Amino acid sequence: MTDFVDKDKIGLTGPQYHVGVSEGEISDIVLMPGDPFRVQLIADRLDDAVEVAHKREYRTMNGTYKGRLVTVCSSGMGCPSTAIGVEELARVGGRVFIRVGSTAALQEHVEVGDLIVSEGSLRNDGTTAAYVPPGYPAVPDFELTVMLKQVADELGASQGFRAHAGLNATDDAFYAETPEWIANLSRVGMLNVEMESSALFVVARQRGLRAGMICAVSANLVTGDVIYGAPNTRLHTGWEHSIDVALEAVHRLGL
Repeated sequence: MTDFVDKDKIGLTGPQYHVGVSEGEISDIVLMPGDPFRVQLIADRLDDAVEVAHKREYRTMNGTYKGRLVTVCSSGMGCPSTAIGVEELARVGGRVFIRVGSTAALQEHVEVGDLIVSEGSLRNDGTTAAYVPPGYPAVPDFELTVMLKQVADELGASQGFRAHAGLNATDDAFYAETPEWIANLSRVGMLNVEMESSALFVVARQRGLRAGMICAVSANLVTGDVIYGAPNTRLHTGWEHSIDVALEAVHRLGL
């Protein structure tokens, strides 16, 4: 008799196959940048930060913020790696996931370095289709999203940065985003486009987790304010602001 593998029932204990961490080694609060090299940027804002694992694109560090243990784990680029990371981190104790990454703006009033809080994602990816039917919405946790925007507005007022909230698109193919596709996304009101949030939101809903996203704007694809391939100090400052907002939101919610 053929014994087909049920992946929901294997690898539940011990070090997770891709992320390389085990139960008891991480917090239930996980901040997820895309780039493993940006994990250290978040760790620098935590107390007593230590590296737990670094396997493939997943670099994991722990530290404390105002006495609360927080884990940082990079997701890599795109929905497939994000879904794997969330699935495996949830198996070993992750319960609240906040993406703190980069995104490109699709509306003229949004500038590089601004912050964007996602209220939901257009699922232009292949990964989430393996989880749910086409009409299923990819939406973040409501309470977490409201708090992210509230904290972003408060810190922005005191520190001189702007925060926006709205719907974003999640694309799979960075270099296949034609001017026509970008124009269409902008026309239907998408605030920004990135590559991970739809998977984060859908997997979180399917697994009974909480998820949100606050990203720094790396470029504006409508105005042509694009600095790909060169140092982008406005983006780096935006990353720092997004991290501060995410950590403070977790603290205020008492998670």
